[in-house]
Amino acid sequence: MNKKDDIKKIKKRLKQLSKLINEHNIHYHQNDKPVISDGEFDKLVNENANLEKRFPDLILKYGPNKKVGSSLKNKFKKTIHKSPMLSLGNAFNFNELKEFDERIKKYLNIEIEKKLEYVCEAKIDGLSLNLTYKKGFLISAATRGDGITGEDVTRNISNIRNIPKKLSDKFPDFIEIRGEVFLKRNDFEKINSKLDDKNKFANPRNAAAGSLRQLDFNISRARPLQFLAHGIGYSSKEFDYFDEFYLDLQKWGINKNNIYLKSSDIHSIFEFYKKVNDARSSLDYDIDGLVVKLDNIANQKRLGNVGKNPRWAIALKFSAEKAKTVIQEIDLQVGRTGSITPVARLKSINLGGVMVSNATLHNFDEIKKKNIQIGDTVEIQRAGDVIPQVVRVVEKADKYDKLITPPKNCPICGGKTFKEKNEAVLRCQNTYECYAQKISQIIHFVSKKALNIDGFGEKQVKQFYDLKLIKDVSDIFKLKSYRQEIEKLEGWGELSFNNLINSIEKSKTIDLDKFIYSIGIRFIGEVNSEILAKEFKNIKNFISASKSTVVLSNIDGLGPKAINSIKDFFSFKQNILLLERLSSYLTIEEEKIANIDNFFNGKNIVFTGSLTSISRDEAKYIAKKVGAKIQSSITKSTNYLIVGQKAGSKAKKAKELDINTITEDEFLKKINS
Repeated sequence: MNKKDDIKKIKKRLKQLSKLINEHNIHYHQNDKPVISDGEFDKLVNENANLEKRFPDLILKYGPNKKVGSSLKNKFKKTIHKSPMLSLGNAFNFNELKEFDERIKKYLNIEIEKKLEYVCEAKIDGLSLNLTYKKGFLISAATRGDGITGEDVTRNISNIRNIPKKLSDKFPDFIEIRGEVFLKRNDFEKINSKLDDKNKFANPRNAAAGSLRQLDFNISRARPLQFLAHGIGYSSKEFDYFDEFYLDLQKWGINKNNIYLKSSDIHSIFEFYKKVNDARSSLDYDIDGLVVKLDNIANQKRLGNVGKNPRWAIALKFSAEKAKTVIQEIDLQVGRTGSITPVARLKSINLGGVMVSNATLHNFDEIKKKNIQIGDTVEIQRAGDVIPQVVRVVEKADKYDKLITPPKNCPICGGKTFKEKNEAVLRCQNTYECYAQKISQIIHFVSKKALNIDGFGEKQVKQFYDLKLIKDVSDIFKLKSYRQEIEKLEGWGELSFNNLINSIEKSKTIDLDKFIYSIGIRFIGEVNSEILAKEFKNIKNFISASKSTVVLSNIDGLGPKAINSIKDFFSFKQNILLLERLSSYLTIEEEKIANIDNFFNGKNIVFTGSLTSISRDEAKYIAKKVGAKIQSSITKSTNYLIVGQKAGSKAKKAKELDINTITEDEFLKKINS
């Protein structure tokens, strides 16, 4: 292929990207019914940005970067859930269901042979809703949002018949009832039949979400939304078993799912799962799995959560949705941590109600293993992950232009690539100069889960970076000095600039765990950020102590990959200087020490030996709840060693260091005192 053909191909791709990005902006921002995932949309924008960066002479006059953002139609009041709305972990087969059952028994210190009672129900593919009742009256209805804060849609649920405005007798003083809002398939089809092709919803779930989240609540009222309850949030009434809650729902006129089973036999549960899977196509609403949850609520509370997932429940997902299509191109994307991911650009196909045009190929080992090339007909699937993946090659292409091999240089910056030992991912080593990595790092920093700066998305980040107004994340806090330059840019003005600066100012006070997450250290997600914040309490401790392998390896719950990644991050002076600059702009809130009147609050404790009345995992969990810090090994900073049966070398070391030892019985008495 000659240079002229290359330019022609790039022009064509830029036009395709412009059309796709603009269409998806309308779907997401204006119609409230996205047809692809956020990750897939980001990949389109990244690809367009990279091509424009490499070929500035080919930038389209009306390309997607000529417009900044898109106006939101809907603005709802925010509401905080009294109890967080958690998401479920996934299982896909009997072995994973069995492992879930065994994990619970191990945690509760119950013999594997003993049977636990579970309640199971079909998992509706809808929009999660939290109903709050006080003194029997409905006071709010809110979407899940981020699990902590949702959108108040109380007015929009007034037409849902089985959501009563007032509960009947014997109601608790306060209760949060969780469930799913959805549309039946025939109602979905009726709604779509009245819309033109551009505005049609891709599937019933999107239609339900779009119907519920309407600023004009008359639109919501006119659509036959349904609601089925499946969970309890905070409740002033103590329920002993989950099925007791379901009996109360029946009295109050709130429906639960009729596809329901109570069983203590996981073999029976899996047979029920297969039966429901076989029957799902005949149902008049969409389901995507079976939810299995422990019936005993006291044990649910003992089990607690792992990150954002409850230990006591799991979603047993149905078999992956699959389809066949053709790979038209394979692009390379560079992520925030330098990972180079090959992505298949597909001939668009409808997969589970969503038009799919991209699929991840994971890494180059996968390409080689599956013998994938451009032009191949492949089978793709969506299972658990939103982003589709290529499963296998169905039919090889007659011929292909080039062999897909791992690049020796980064496709964006030209830096050398490398692969770490025991890792399949190829990475760009040019961490501090690579355009794609720098852009992705800044986008991560301003994202909702980090600093949450409104009006500062990928387009704005790229715009300011290309104009050299920002070079790294600390420069964000200097943007107010560029008022004249920014207000002159297309899509900007006095109002939009002021809104951005106000949002930046608002972000300057941030919790320590969110700050740690925002700086984007590899393997340090939300859960590990919380662990580090609880351990170090403030930013100074985090910076000084994170250089020590001994300190890091003694933090319960922090794995070796995370420890090595933190050490690597702090081995670069520029990272420490960046944190110091950020500390001068931000008020990083110290992690609050739990105000708990308990013997172990603020103490460093280590466990050794086998515990008999509770499991080691549960002992650690309840110790953390009363403010203790769990260490994995004995050091001079250890306050107490909790000794179970058959204690090992830790007991001997504790004696050498003159550290107090406590028996299991003494530990439980002090915990409960």
